Amino acid sequence: MPRVAKSTERVLADQSLVVDNGGYSMKAGFATPHPNLEDCHVIPNCLARDRGKRVWVGSQLDMCNDFGEIAFRRPIEKGFIVNWEAEKAIWDSTFIDKNARLPCDPHATNLLLTEAPNTPAALQRNCDEIVFEEYEFASYSRHLSPSLNSYIDVQYLYGATPREPQLHALPAECLLVIDSGFSHSTVTPLFNGRPIQQAIRRLDIGGKFLTNYLKELVSIRHFNMVDEPYTVNEVKEAISFVSHDYKHDLERSWKGSSTKSKSAPNGEQSIVVDYVLPDYNSKKKGFMRPHDPSLSAKLRKMQSGAATGDIKEEVMTLANERFVVPELLFSPGDVGMKREGLPGTVMQSLSGVPPGLWPAMLANILVVGGNSKIEGFMTRLETEIRQLAPAECVVRIARAPDPIRSAWLGGAHLAADRAALKTVQVTRQEYQEHGSSWLGKAFSGNIQR
Repeated sequence: MPRVAKSTERVLADQSLVVDNGGYSMKAGFATPHPNLEDCHVIPNCLARDRGKRVWVGSQLDMCNDFGEIAFRRPIEKGFIVNWEAEKAIWDSTFIDKNARLPCDPHATNLLLTEAPNTPAALQRNCDEIVFEEYEFASYSRHLSPSLNSYIDVQYLYGATPREPQLHALPAECLLVIDSGFSHSTVTPLFNGRPIQQAIRRLDIGGKFLTNYLKELVSIRHFNMVDEPYTVNEVKEAISFVSHDYKHDLERSWKGSSTKSKSAPNGEQSIVVDYVLPDYNSKKKGFMRPHDPSLSAKLRKMQSGAATGDIKEEVMTLANERFVVPELLFSPGDVGMKREGLPGTVMQSLSGVPPGLWPAMLANILVVGGNSKIEGFMTRLETEIRQLAPAECVVRIARAPDPIRSAWLGGAHLAADRAALKTVQVTRQEYQEHGSSWLGKAFSGNIQR
């Protein structure tokens, strides 16, 4: 039975700041009575140093025009905050400094902060100390990022009528969240907004892994892109798609790359494309275009001849790289990982849930994270989950309207309800009275307040 702490009158600050601290970007904004995505700011969660040795912090990166050979330093590794020196510099630039994008007084602000599932206790304690001892926020709560998605209107995504605004603080009763982001991919079953801890599963493949794999492929086949992580990430986002027939597409990519034919066989759309690399000197962005074999041959001839100085663009011809890279989310064995892909990970997660909840979980699958925006991802995921799920269960799967900012929006709905917010927040006074160990128990629900 949960222990009951001393009953003291807890008064929360008027202003609430919701921060979804992701590995690639930080989604932050103040909660309003009627939250919407326009209140959320997406800020690069990194420090970057360009080839001119200038250091860009957080949102300053939006003003950078030269990403050639840019080096990133990220405070989050494998989903966990491991470098608070870097994270603090980003938070200061965003919330504290004179020209901060979201200026606030921590002493008069409630903080809702996300963390990755199964964060080590030592890293949780570090986070608690930074929040209460360094920044001195008035109150604070830690939430698993997937769990905040239960506060958005999930049933509306399946065709139900929109629910009343006053009901947003009520979490979905049963929800299975597939979060495929920058650092990793996780499957988290939620019951009344709380994670079923023993059923959480993780696949150590995310956007960063895919970018690094593409970087290896193009460095071997085309240009040396080892020092160009930003450019390769842009290429990945522009050209990737998830194949529905891997062997067939592999054959098409071989045939379509032939310089003798401009069109794909049997009237199919060609898989082969050209990606024109960015020219940071002229501030020209990279872009994808249909592959033209004759133009590619002409460019190769120019590059080997005396007219090299006249070349205005550098082009990479990409074929099976387009679908081989995102295929890792479904077939990690392609790179030697002895793990199930995302559909198999979903079934492994369900094995940790009481069988009576399986129908409800499979009928309420929500997909979030940047990888869900890859073309063909949702169709392939739904198809394979249907093949693995029990025949008597209805499978409904939907992607959040904005898979990047969905967790932030759920947290903003929670923060907008003062009564609900009061049940999850811990004040700085309580932290000072009971300490960090008590705080961890309070966030896990083992202490009734």
